[in-house]
Amino acid sequence: MLKTVARSRTVAAKLVAAGLGAASLALLATGAAAGEKWDMPMAYADSNFHTQNGKAFAEAVNIATGGELEIVVHGGGSLFKGNEIKRAVQTGQAPIGERLLSAHQNEDLLFGFDSVPFLATSFEDSEKLWKAARPTIEKVLDKQNLVLLYAVPWPPQGLYFKKEVNALGDMEGLKFRAYNSATARLAELAGMQPVQIEAAELSQALATGVAESFVSSGSTGYDRKVWEHLTHFYEVNAWLPRNYVMANKDAWESLDESTRNIVTGLAKLAELAGTTKSQQLTDWYMAQLAANGMAVQPAGDQLRKDLEGIGATMTEEWLGGTGDDGKAIIESFKAM
Repeated sequence: MLKTVARSRTVAAKLVAAGLGAASLALLATGAAAGEKWDMPMAYADSNFHTQNGKAFAEAVNIATGGELEIVVHGGGSLFKGNEIKRAVQTGQAPIGERLLSAHQNEDLLFGFDSVPFLATSFEDSEKLWKAARPTIEKVLDKQNLVLLYAVPWPPQGLYFKKEVNALGDMEGLKFRAYNSATARLAELAGMQPVQIEAAELSQALATGVAESFVSSGSTGYDRKVWEHLTHFYEVNAWLPRNYVMANKDAWESLDESTRNIVTGLAKLAELAGTTKSQQLTDWYMAQLAANGMAVQPAGDQLRKDLEGIGATMTEEWLGGTGDDGKAIIESFKAM
């Protein structure tokens, strides 16, 4: 299955390159027309693969629309902070933006479908879960004046600490950086103290002791050079959360049909390209953490057992809070 997906993404990438080449030649022949400009806030650093993927998507849109729609990416929370982006797009302060889907669990638990612990722990299962959840998520976003364009998973989530951890008892009282409701709940169930911290503020939080542990992918650890403050990374593959790119519905509907079709097509390719990049980088990030002195290893038997117990509790809570919609997503996923 994964080989088939990888082959399809390779073909897609070649088609994109060919299409953009043709579009570029057309622009050189006709000259770029001045068009509409969309500022696109993103929460993560310019070096992060999500931001790089967003920039490639924006450039493709600029070229393929002949300058009729120019998307300008603002990374690192420079235009709006991570927790401000969705609201900014909803209200039209920004016509397009990217945010972590599960960051909205406090609005609607359905947004946390990809942060149910140990439900989808591989890229293949993540794709299946997204296919099962996407129609429901699109409906929820539509009611919030938003149009879903694409979504890309992070590498599998693991646990970062500044000491060896073999069981839940070793976590007691630690200050744990949370980035959504699920991670805050994980901290509570593990006996830790959750502290809500955006990715852009993580380095400072670790340096000042505001946080001393967290759950995230190898990407976050590498981007923030957490080996300067932490010592251990445990591979638990808890979940693969997704970042998504959304557009303000009013701004979207103001575009002509041809432009919307171009953006929709390129969004599909951006999702494929971003997912492929995430998969390719997973082992590389682990190697970089190890190369910079961190102990990178699978969770021990007792720690995994303890975490799976927490996962079972959180799954029951999520299903209880999402009702029939949540149940339908899980049943559709498991039927694939």
